[in-house]
Amino acid sequence: MKKEFDILVIGSGLGGLVSALILAKEGLKVCVLEKNNQYGGNLQTFSREKLIFDTGVHYLGGLSKGQNLHRFFSYLEIMDELELHPMNEDGYDRISFGDENIEYPHAQGYENFIEQLTAHFPNEKQNLESYCEEIQYVCAQFPRYQVVGKDSYNEEILHLNTKRFIESVTQDKKLQAVLLGSNFLYGGDSENIPFYVHALTVNSYIQSAYKCVKGGSQITRLLIRKLRQYGAEVHKRSEVSGFIFNETGVLSAVKTKQGKEYAAKKFISNIEIRSVIRLIGEERLRKSFLNRVMSWEPVSSCFSVYLILKPQSFPNFNYNIYHYSSEEMVWNAFRYSKENWPETYMLSSTPSKHHPDYAESLTAISYMDFDEVKSWEKTVNTVADEQGRGLKYEQFKLEKAEKMITALEKKIPNLRHSIKSIYTSSPLSYRDYIGSFEGNMYGYMKNSDNPLKTMVSPRTKTDNLFLTGQSVNMHGILGVTIGAFNTCAEILGKQLIDERLKQMIDTNEKK
Repeated sequence: MKKEFDILVIGSGLGGLVSALILAKEGLKVCVLEKNNQYGGNLQTFSREKLIFDTGVHYLGGLSKGQNLHRFFSYLEIMDELELHPMNEDGYDRISFGDENIEYPHAQGYENFIEQLTAHFPNEKQNLESYCEEIQYVCAQFPRYQVVGKDSYNEEILHLNTKRFIESVTQDKKLQAVLLGSNFLYGGDSENIPFYVHALTVNSYIQSAYKCVKGGSQITRLLIRKLRQYGAEVHKRSEVSGFIFNETGVLSAVKTKQGKEYAAKKFISNIEIRSVIRLIGEERLRKSFLNRVMSWEPVSSCFSVYLILKPQSFPNFNYNIYHYSSEEMVWNAFRYSKENWPETYMLSSTPSKHHPDYAESLTAISYMDFDEVKSWEKTVNTVADEQGRGLKYEQFKLEKAEKMITALEKKIPNLRHSIKSIYTSSPLSYRDYIGSFEGNMYGYMKNSDNPLKTMVSPRTKTDNLFLTGQSVNMHGILGVTIGAFNTCAEILGKQLIDERLKQMIDTNEKK
């Protein structure tokens, strides 16, 4: 007999796991299917020479008591077990330009944020206050950003443009560039992106910034442990290859590449939206919807260089560096010339276990267009499906790593002497392991001129199929978590979700 579940979740990225756990907590019979050898999507980590590296989650915001992600994770019963390390309060992110020696800080806490930047821009205090007020105002307008509250978007806010807003706040070009300096967190486009994307992203980290000790995959492990406690099934190496519709046209089951079938009453897709379309079959979808999704432009992908350092050779730093070749580069950081690559990078370090004042590894990430790796696009290389991409590809990666190290040495002279080993990942690695279209980092580009174009309801025209994850709405740990709660509100009802969250907040915050 084929086992039937109440809910089948396709994909074990954060959105899928959170959705599964919310529903399992309500007593529903839940099953999660993951195509890869490792659960977690962007939360995946990998190890090299016994050191752990993150693929997507380098730091988290909003995790202090009373803040939104803390509340969501408390409801999911994983907050108390997370191993976190607070980042530098006076500058969790530091922004630098060209050959300048100054690093401009983004500090934790709004008062501190203003104070630290006023030290560099003494005439801009009032403008910085206006900027911080507006960020908090915009965040307050968003459904579920405050965990419980508003039902709908304020559409006027969706059209607010980041570039126009920043230029209205301050005339100082350097300060404009500094305020936009961490735009790597939403794909490096500050000209077209709606201001709400900037606000929601930055606000979390200004509230509080933490690193996950031993990498973001601990979030995955805790969620899966909880799922199993609530009786859910979780299967890896189970790639969904087809949807099965019954004679009345209702989605009734899925089949996997491994030849198994899983039946369910309702389905949640946490995979790339284009992959879902293929599984449903274009003939079952409206042409207008298909055309809209296919016209979306993916956010840029990236190339990462992972440096294992010689013991006690390089001081650890408890913040991220965002470096740009020039102030102007900030507005369209994802557009670069191949000759001058990398024109921008994010750099983070991991402290040594035994000598925490020293770094054991560094991770440097810069933008990369999928076009640069297009000649290898037909290859696949994962732990579950291992294939080589050939010598030319290895050479390509070596050359890029060399360019990155040369760029880093302009800021950190003689870094090379501290390097023990070098590892890399390209847009193909992100595509194969995370399943994102062309290896994009954060789903699809949003535009303030047409903000609703890339927003999709969690409820699809297939009655019992729902969507979640970064390719359909907000990205990032917080954005995807909120999206999962919204998806479950479509299944369980908003009122029930709100009641559960209110109960949890009342109970937890009376302690």
